[in-house]
Amino acid sequence: MTTAELPARTAGLSDPSDELTELAELKKLVHQGPDPRATERQHAKGKLTARERIDLLLDKGSFTEVEPLRRHRASGFGLEAKRPYTDGVVTGWGKVEGRTVFVYAHDFRIFGGALGEAHAQKIHKIMDLAVAAGAPLVSLNDGAGARIQEGVSALAGYGGIFRRNTRASGVIPQISVMLGPCAGGAAYSPALTDFVFAVRGISQMFITGPDVVQAVTGEEISQDGLGGADVHSGVSGVAHFVYDDEETCLAEVRYLLCLLPANNRELPPSVRGADPADRPGEALHELVPADAGRSYDIRLVIEELVDDGEHMEVHATWAPNLVCTLARMDGETVGIVANQPATMAGVLDITASEKGARFVQFCDSFNIPLVTLVDVPGFLPGVRQEHEGIIRRGAKLLYAYCNATVPRISVVLRKAYGGAYIVMDSRSIGADIALAWPGNEIAVMGAEGAANVVFRREIAAADDAEAMRRQKIEEYKKELVHPYYAAERGLVDDVIDPRETRSVLIRSLAMLRTKDSDLPRRKHGNPPQ
Repeated sequence: MTTAELPARTAGLSDPSDELTELAELKKLVHQGPDPRATERQHAKGKLTARERIDLLLDKGSFTEVEPLRRHRASGFGLEAKRPYTDGVVTGWGKVEGRTVFVYAHDFRIFGGALGEAHAQKIHKIMDLAVAAGAPLVSLNDGAGARIQEGVSALAGYGGIFRRNTRASGVIPQISVMLGPCAGGAAYSPALTDFVFAVRGISQMFITGPDVVQAVTGEEISQDGLGGADVHSGVSGVAHFVYDDEETCLAEVRYLLCLLPANNRELPPSVRGADPADRPGEALHELVPADAGRSYDIRLVIEELVDDGEHMEVHATWAPNLVCTLARMDGETVGIVANQPATMAGVLDITASEKGARFVQFCDSFNIPLVTLVDVPGFLPGVRQEHEGIIRRGAKLLYAYCNATVPRISVVLRKAYGGAYIVMDSRSIGADIALAWPGNEIAVMGAEGAANVVFRREIAAADDAEAMRRQKIEEYKKELVHPYYAAERGLVDDVIDPRETRSVLIRSLAMLRTKDSDLPRRKHGNPPQ
């Protein structure tokens, strides 16, 4: 029985049992796909089918499909003779840990997953349903772009997706999972969503492919070299998470969804664990050297603070001098932004500022409190940084923090110098609670640099310039950089024992859980670009 035979046969049936048999056979055909060899080819590439992916993403048996019998109505170029059911995209909803999630998955076995008019309309419908229901949307991307045979109708279909991505932004979580090619205008939909997952070896994203690049610029490059998973996770910053296989990737998508609220009107779900809220951080003294010039891995500090040491780092290999991660503290989801002294001494630069700004904006959109761990020597100096816009791009992080209305707590672990101190959620830009560890240095700049500027004449005139310089450094430290200077002026709420950081943060977050803060009425802000 072929798909072409089914409508005519169904029309002549009168016995209800025959109709049900016919329906069952039709649904079986839809699930199998148009050609068993296409499934074999998909598996031969090391890729799962659309339905296999949905089964991994959603709770077992929870998927409800929408429009499985949809077929295109296009003609020309042989399309009228090839009208498979689903039109190359599987759409519907199901559950992840019992919570509703909407999903669409390109079926590469049908038209290479290319988007036509009917294909796009199915996606539009599921996106509209997701917003109406107030539930997350996950797209499983594996398609060859616009269906060329359908011309401008396919392009209009993408326009409808982009418009819905934008309207849903900050309303429901949107997650894109790259499980195959995504070329041309199709790549803009994932870029408009909150998070992009990629799998090494099978995920590629680019606006113009290797052949066009070579024809225009003469550069030879492979698809992976141009837009593979590692390129977008470590170089361009397009991909937030990257994994070695589809199974692990989809399991991590499930984990992320468990950390997030269903929509912007809800708080993230609480998951009480066995990790005590008052657990002391005995290892923190050893993890963070007292010498401000020595590096350490801030991720180890984060593991000491969060529940069971578990957190989900966003953009782990892009702008690694700033760590952005999601975790739970006493069962409640928090977003953590932290300078990373192990990379570039934890300075802020162009990419770190953009990474942090995007993460802060996401957390603020979905009612996720922010904890900022500060150990920053300043902004990265240099001609390249200035010429590439460190002013406007660094201002993105500043804007994001100033605009955020969720609970915000900052902790200065060691040093916090200059404009970078202000930007890293200082009290002056609206942090609800500002804390510091003993030994912190909050100042315009480090004592060594400050002494060279403030006392340059005295140092130059001294018989022993080096001795005078050391004297002035100590003088500057005593007057302006001692650990309690900011606390004495109300710029730090308290100087705390590092071992008590977890318990103090949890108590403060609990107090701020009902925080109510409104921005001035406006259509929207105009953030730095």
